[in-house]
Amino acid sequence: MGYEELTQRIAALSAGETDVIALMATLACEVHHADARFDWTGFYRVVAPELLKIGPYQGGHGCLEIPFGRGVCGAAARTLKAQIVADVDTFPGHIACASTTRSELVLPVLNRSGALIAVFDIDSNLPNAFTEADAAALKLILNATFAR
Repeated sequence: MGYEELTQRIAALSAGETDVIALMATLACEVHHADARFDWTGFYRVVAPELLKIGPYQGGHGCLEIPFGRGVCGAAARTLKAQIVADVDTFPGHIACASTTRSELVLPVLNRSGALIAVFDIDSNLPNAFTEADAAALKLILNATFAR
């Protein structure tokens, strides 16, 4: 499924929904099943200052908590910038939540006030699985869903 079709599908499924957890669950499911590259897809929610906790996801187990100062998810939360990591073993401070992860794309998720509410994490068991185009398309979906 291409990003245009995925965007339309998520918009239709989430129309009128205001519950953040329900929106996260819908996005995690739809994005995960849209592309064979995606081995783990989900959210880490901001639950305290500089602390992320696992939220809705698809795939194997994930880390329960991630501090902003650790891993790819922490870097996305700390910098508010997309993190595209071609080889997780070369990322300083990478947290190995799953031994199969080879590459990762993590995007900050902001609400309509511009506050960080989560990060959206996609792992792949393939090296160098993600591109700037993936990050841009997924950022548009996240903005349309959470920053409305």
